[in-house]
Amino acid sequence: MNLHSGLREYTLTSALKDSRFPPVTRDELPRLFCSVSLLTNFEDVCDYMDWEVGVHGIRIEFINEKGSKRTATYLPEVAKEQGWDHIQTIDSLLRKGGYKAPITNEFRKTIKLTRYRSEKMTMSYTEYLAHRQHHHFQNGIGHPLPPYNHYS
Repeated sequence: MNLHSGLREYTLTSALKDSRFPPVTRDELPRLFCSVSLLTNFEDVCDYMDWEVGVHGIRIEFINEKGSKRTATYLPEVAKEQGWDHIQTIDSLLRKGGYKAPITNEFRKTIKLTRYRSEKMTMSYTEYLAHRQHHHFQNGIGHPLPPYNHYS
């Protein structure tokens, strides 16, 4: 999927279809900020402890208690914002990925871990509208854009 289509699709999914939250309403738009993290420098590592809190994001792959392959990921800022160490982060990721059995050190050693870095960009809705209007005029169209329809 190309970047433009992917951002559009995942924006709508996050805003309107994430079962953890009610859908975003039009009234909320002026108070929203949108962040996009570009993930880079993926490295498979041999040891599940071979990553740095606040520097690396991590993606884990493991076999759950039913024998199914599962994955879960946290961006680099998550562990630091939560005040977690390596073990707390790994254990939280296992739970996020649906692992329900007791977590042992032996099980942690079976995890396939990929570390990565991320560059995060954030923009407010007001900044987005100003940017959109500026580029509209810059492209020689010369009249104001209609109000933004978040479904388009």
